[in-house]
Amino acid sequence: MTGRPVPPLAIERDGLTRLHWAAVVLAVATGLVHLVLGVGALPAPLGVASLLAAGGFAAGVALLLAGCWRSLVLALGIPFTASQILAWYLLNEPAGIGDVSPLAAFDKTVQPVLIAVLALLLYRERVGGRTDTVERGGV
Repeated sequence: MTGRPVPPLAIERDGLTRLHWAAVVLAVATGLVHLVLGVGALPAPLGVASLLAAGGFAAGVALLLAGCWRSLVLALGIPFTASQILAWYLLNEPAGIGDVSPLAAFDKTVQPVLIAVLALLLYRERVGGRTDTVERGGV
């Protein structure tokens, strides 16, 4: 056997660009918001739902960094994140800016940016055949 064995779920840096890392930072940020809000809302159903959402973001980040099913993770991340925005709006029904907490405002600013980054990464993968079509480490 040549080369060293790769441990399971090790970070697979091949093909990760700055745009991938931006997606990771954004997903971790919204995941942490859901974790904090979820723990604070337990044992209510909304608290459980927020914790499940945090787990979904964590799983997506782990799979992306491990290099597992990157295209699928990117594709599923878009509707998953969009569903978080829609669910928040439907459950909270904010009438104005005063109805939105600073943490929710931060989260609902991060999520559309995450969707855009995921869509760009997916586009690059589908058009170029790979997400690392730009020089490694580049955007």
